[in-house]
Amino acid sequence: MGIGGQPVTIVVDVANVMGSRPDGWWRDRAGAAVRLHADITRLAGSGRAILPDERGETGTERAGVPGFVMVLEGAAKAAAARLAPPEPNAPEPADADVRPGEVRVVQAAGSGDDAIVAVVRRLPGRRVVVTADRELRERCVAAGAEIRGPGWLLGLISGLTSGLSPAEPDPLPPPWPATVLVMG
Repeated sequence: MGIGGQPVTIVVDVANVMGSRPDGWWRDRAGAAVRLHADITRLAGSGRAILPDERGETGTERAGVPGFVMVLEGAAKAAAARLAPPEPNAPEPADADVRPGEVRVVQAAGSGDDAIVAVVRRLPGRRVVVTADRELRERCVAAGAEIRGPGWLLGLISGLTSGLSPAEPDPLPPPWPATVLVMG
């Protein structure tokens, strides 16, 4: 929880974040989205994805552990099938609170930008959108969100792995299960 018990949610423009690192994502967009999901899941589970809250009356800062919403669009939407096996129960509504440390996946039925703005409008509490897209940034600020660039998120992620040598196995389990929602 964040400010005054309000939830904190980081909404990730997956296409924009993937596009900010030249790792061959364009050859396999769904695979790149799966890798980013794994990175974000490790970050969410690490407890290191903490945004400082606004200063309180005492002048001290408290931190809120955020939940994450990753918005997939276009060819990257194929990642959803790899992230979450079909569940017999209906998925949580898109406007439900995202629990601290949870990573939720939303498939945009049309424009990814429109889906991101819709998520921002529906979610309660503090919303932080990760994108470098100028127009989307403006739309999200108008909808009540804060903005961070992809470098901010990727910096948090790289901070998790900087202590591991390439030969060391990842100590965290794979990112299962995921909640996948389709927004129209």
